[in-house]
Amino acid sequence: MLKLYGGVRSRASIVKWYLEEIEVPYEFVLLDMSVGEHLQSDFLAINPFGKVPAIVEVEGDFKLWESGAILLYLAQKYGKMPQSLEAQAEIMQWILFSNATLGPGIFGQENRERETPRLLTPLNGMLEKCPFLMGDEFGVADVAVGAILAYIPIFLKLDLSAYPAILNYLKQLSERPAFQKAMAGMK
Repeated sequence: MLKLYGGVRSRASIVKWYLEEIEVPYEFVLLDMSVGEHLQSDFLAINPFGKVPAIVEVEGDFKLWESGAILLYLAQKYGKMPQSLEAQAEIMQWILFSNATLGPGIFGQENRERETPRLLTPLNGMLEKCPFLMGDEFGVADVAVGAILAYIPIFLKLDLSAYPAILNYLKQLSERPAFQKAMAGMK
């Protein structure tokens, strides 16, 4: 059994979404971060930085934190990674882009005005050519990038009308049952 630790309106929803997509059973452990449950010794033994999400594989007591690392681990473990090293590297590229470039660029207030068009214009162009980041098939890269994009209207209320392919992509993703189940508490 896998345990996923998260808080209300946290990046744990990204991992939850992927677990729902690949239909892996898990227990969601909701930490009340407003009272510091993520800073208690029990959780610090899982993630010494006190951040969510984190997972624990109950059998073997394997612990992992950081949403991107968790997504890659789950994709590898449950056979959702392509065989080709190049295709795997592209997936890693998208997950790292999501966490290290897209998220900070859009959600970092000091850079938002400059970074939003710089990041979303080329991404919009890519999504005009194919329905998903890796082509015609939905995958873990779409969860990583799609979740960050889905957070924009929830947390920032930015006008995305200049990016119609991104809006269409978000519409497609939001219609997925796993997305609806995992992201329901975010709005």
